[in-house]
Amino acid sequence: MTRQEIFDKVLEIVHDCVPETEEQELTESTVINTDTAIDSMGFTLIICRLEASFDVKIPDRQWQKLYTVGDVVSAIEKRLK
Repeated sequence: MTRQEIFDKVLEIVHDCVPETEEQELTESTVINTDTAIDSMGFTLIICRLEASFDVKIPDRQWQKLYTVGDVVSAIEKRLK
């Protein structure tokens, strides 16, 4: 799976979990907590959906260090290799 495919799937899941983000242009440099309308509960839902969709497990302590959409894509990409 290419980085672009991962990015597209991440955006699809984000938009599905938090529909308010559909009106926003999300890029790899978008900071999840400050540039979007995603609160901690929304982010938790997104995490669960991402891990299930990509069949990966990212430790909780690492999720706390993922600030941008690109960080999330990189973490998933690393686990898929």
